[in-house]
Amino acid sequence: MPLKLPDKLPAIELLKKENIFVMDTTRATGQDIRPLRIAVLNLMPLKITTETDLVRLLSNTPLQVELSFMKIKSHTPKNTPVEHMKAFYTDFELMRGQKYDGMIVTGAPVEQMDFEEVSYWNELAEIFDWARTHVTSTLYICWAAQAGLYHFYGVPKHRLEKKMFGIFGHRALQPLHPIFRGFDDVFYVPHSRHTEVRAADILRVPELTLLSESPEAGVYMVMARGGREFFVTGHSEYSPLTLDAEYRRDLGKGLPIDKPVNYYIDDDPQKGVLVRWRAHANLLFSNWLNYFVYQETPYDIERIG
Repeated sequence: MPLKLPDKLPAIELLKKENIFVMDTTRATGQDIRPLRIAVLNLMPLKITTETDLVRLLSNTPLQVELSFMKIKSHTPKNTPVEHMKAFYTDFELMRGQKYDGMIVTGAPVEQMDFEEVSYWNELAEIFDWARTHVTSTLYICWAAQAGLYHFYGVPKHRLEKKMFGIFGHRALQPLHPIFRGFDDVFYVPHSRHTEVRAADILRVPELTLLSESPEAGVYMVMARGGREFFVTGHSEYSPLTLDAEYRRDLGKGLPIDKPVNYYIDDDPQKGVLVRWRAHANLLFSNWLNYFVYQETPYDIERIG
């Protein structure tokens, strides 16, 4: 079942070219189904790219999903047209009274700052608190995972000596957990970050369950409140060329950057990318939607909370 998306959202046409089935609001309203309502707080600078990445994964399930894009008042994006933001994004204040089956909070390019130094931290913390009473399950990605763990549980982040950059193998610490249904023994995830959360800090908090980690990349997935919150430190949603674009961008700026690990064929950028995380990414999002959103949310959405 495809996603129900706002009419004329750029991701619709981009994904149709990939033969991915999505439908706009006009067509979706003809189906007598209550779609899962998913709010997306997109904090990434290239918003259209992130929208497309998320829609690509959320569309690959039998469930109909209705996406609503949230924005915060205390930050104005510099890399997305104002017209796009006005057409497809809604201020949190106007969404505050609504209930949602699921929510996704993306990463943000502010990880090297202290959380309280981020200009929109207070508003973001308010949204995190709101989600606990208005959303069935929330998926926090990359910096948002670090921010959520810090806000709710006091888990610190730690600066890395150099950027964690590439594709890394991971194992599930609880292989029979529903979020890992269908996963291989080792699965691959893109990472692109300068900071980390550490297993020792996670294990000190009884309310947290460490679900997955990597020998090279460290903590990958943490769960809280029986699946009401997932904190995922990697970027499973990344498209094949995202890390390549980041690498070439930093080279162009003269920044110190190593080639992304385990990413290019024969470690040669001229030979292209070896994609090995797409199957895991689709399973992650479909398992989250099925077992922790669809199976747990009440039919009467006002009962969420």
